[in-house]
Amino acid sequence: MDKSEKNDIGLEKIFSKSFCQYGATKFGYKAFVGGLLIILFTSFAIRKYLTSLYPIITKYVCMPMVNVCFLPAVNSQLATSARLRKLMGANRMLPVAVCNVVEPRSDFCEIEGDIRVEEKSSSIYFASSTNESWRIKPYARKGDNRAMNRVTELSIKSFLENDKQAAAPDCSMKHNTPAIIFSVGGYTGNQFHDFTEILLPLFLTSHHFHREVQFLTTNSKPHWLKKYEPVIKQLSRYPTIDIDKEGDIIHCYQKVIVGLKHHKDLGVDPTKIPRGYSLTDFAKFLTMSYSLERSSAIKMDEKTGKKKPRLLLLSRKKTRRFTNEEEIVTMAKDLGYEVIVGEPGVTATLSNFTHIVNSCDVMVAIHGAGCTNLLFLPSNAILIQIFPLGPLEKFGKRIYGEPALAMNLRYLEYKIKVEESSLVEQYPSDHDVFRDPRSFFKQGWSAVKAVYLDKQNVKLDIARFRGTLLEALELLHH
Repeated sequence: MDKSEKNDIGLEKIFSKSFCQYGATKFGYKAFVGGLLIILFTSFAIRKYLTSLYPIITKYVCMPMVNVCFLPAVNSQLATSARLRKLMGANRMLPVAVCNVVEPRSDFCEIEGDIRVEEKSSSIYFASSTNESWRIKPYARKGDNRAMNRVTELSIKSFLENDKQAAAPDCSMKHNTPAIIFSVGGYTGNQFHDFTEILLPLFLTSHHFHREVQFLTTNSKPHWLKKYEPVIKQLSRYPTIDIDKEGDIIHCYQKVIVGLKHHKDLGVDPTKIPRGYSLTDFAKFLTMSYSLERSSAIKMDEKTGKKKPRLLLLSRKKTRRFTNEEEIVTMAKDLGYEVIVGEPGVTATLSNFTHIVNSCDVMVAIHGAGCTNLLFLPSNAILIQIFPLGPLEKFGKRIYGEPALAMNLRYLEYKIKVEESSLVEQYPSDHDVFRDPRSFFKQGWSAVKAVYLDKQNVKLDIARFRGTLLEALELLHH
């Protein structure tokens, strides 16, 4: 976890703040400060109690005297207007904007009412009886400055309906559907980041609309939208709007979500909003989006032995490539595999490559973004993640091994030895690269990446790796 992410997990994680629009009673400054202190200290005492009652009572604790709603952080859940109406009473003013800015990886706001999105200023206006504003970068990698520097910050601010001088710009286009605004900036172009920070969060945020939702993008990239068109079209049946265009169009909606709901890297937490989803649901959605044919890997027939399992060897041409690829292929064929060698983005377009992956029963990949293709494997298939030298195992197991198991795949690992790494040609045998790989973490992720990811290739020990492929064959018999 980044240091900046750790810093996010403090007092602010206990409550998510948004403003309720029912009238607040005016009182003195001292009473106001005292009230806030009481709320703060009392919250610690009652947090566990509220958590235990969470499914029974409400998602919100509203304090009319300070015009604030607090959100217990047990699941960082946002209440709906209907829920708030039931809580506060039908005669009270309802909040029209609920923003969650305490999640470790993503900020997002849900707004209902009179909402206006201005293209040229990256501004979202909403009607309110109070002055409220937020600034959000709608990309799910908060805390990573390098990524977030590539993301446009959006301004969300209220306007007073009865104040003509403070009124928002007039509508150019009125839409009957809800809208979701997100960025195509950050680390897009890397398959792992594409799915982790946009596509999976977009699925979690929009799937319940059953395609009756419109996407608005900032930092838009037409080639990226084209690449993932099969996914985007299954989430929205409306054209995507680029709000970075220099124009005077004001889009008006009754419901807008700014930002995407992120659970974890390439994963789904069924206890978080939206509840009940799993990574298997997302995999099934991708199967439908790309019209993939196979739902399950083959089960080997011990009696006839006629079925050959298909093995996909993910090839890399730059860093972390197999330098003895042909030997690996020959050995795998000798064991009875039908072998396919493919490189994402080179062998075929993504849409075609998803079908190649889906046709295979075993996928062998060196740790890297290519492992993300596990999302297209059929159930009960096997992912073999090969770890090059370096302190990567714990991280790699979390971002690829755990998702594989969550998708009902089988998961195997192969950790190379020093003699299987090209680093032996670049550093003396007593160098910290071999003696103390974890020391590179002290220098930051850039140091780890520069040595163990960018400078390293792999020459597998064929005899040793043969045992891993035999283990995979055994799994296919069960």
